[in-house]
Amino acid sequence: MKRIFLATFCTLTAALAFFVGSSALLSAQTAPAVSYAQSFRQGPTHIIEQSFEAKVDPQNPTYRQRIKDTHGNDRYLLTIAPQGPEGDNKITSWQAKLADLHHAIYDNILLASQEPSSDPANNLWRLDPRNFAPVPIGATRIIKVDSFYVTLEVKAYHCTPLDSPYLDSMTVQVKFSNTDPRPPAP
Repeated sequence: MKRIFLATFCTLTAALAFFVGSSALLSAQTAPAVSYAQSFRQGPTHIIEQSFEAKVDPQNPTYRQRIKDTHGNDRYLLTIAPQGPEGDNKITSWQAKLADLHHAIYDNILLASQEPSSDPANNLWRLDPRNFAPVPIGATRIIKVDSFYVTLEVKAYHCTPLDSPYLDSMTVQVKFSNTDPRPPAP
């Protein structure tokens, strides 16, 4: 009897340790991650540092902000534009694009590669809350472009109804800096 009690106790202790360990692992997986990539564009350009919040919804679906270089000249255009099923006015995601105003050929320099891919590093500009998106919606996205950094962080989004794939709003915190915003490695 004592042996059965001891075996049951050991089994329950092991199960408890498993669930506690799984809970910690699950918390680590759901914690906001930092995703980093370098743009295909690498050069000496610095910008005037700034931070702002972009709010988009179906009534105001596109956000535009000009970004100045350190000489005070308009150099880039940040656009956050809606995406959805073709032929439909519903929004399933937003996409951030940074265009170089001096080189019209580059309509989005937030790409790690000019070749389309499903690699998360090449999709940091896609603000997609769906479960199968290459980058989780809660991730802080940091992209090094030329000699500055662009940080995109979705602060809030809302679907109506809640279980719908269609978005009715999104708030994105955007930061442009000349220094690496990534936290130091431990």
